[in-house]
Amino acid sequence: MSGQCLPRRFRLVRREDVSETSGTGVVATGVEYLDGAVHMQWHNADNDALETDSNGCAFKPAPDGIEATREIHGHGGRTEIEFIDPAPEPESED
Repeated sequence: MSGQCLPRRFRLVRREDVSETSGTGVVATGVEYLDGAVHMQWHNADNDALETDSNGCAFKPAPDGIEATREIHGHGGRTEIEFIDPAPEPESED
């Protein structure tokens, strides 16, 4: 199985918390699937400002999942998506 079959992992890194809800730093981790869908899990349990011991999840459907994630959770550039894995290389036409 090639690495291109695997989802690409990322971190949601918040520089400024304009909503005063999730804090700053790495506030969520997620994966982008090959079709563009995104699944993300919040690090709520690690946030002392929240009264919860569980982590919430978010799903953005394909094909624009990463763009929807950036638009909804990016807070005008105050939160960035940092990919952990490199982008898959295009398949050759051999």
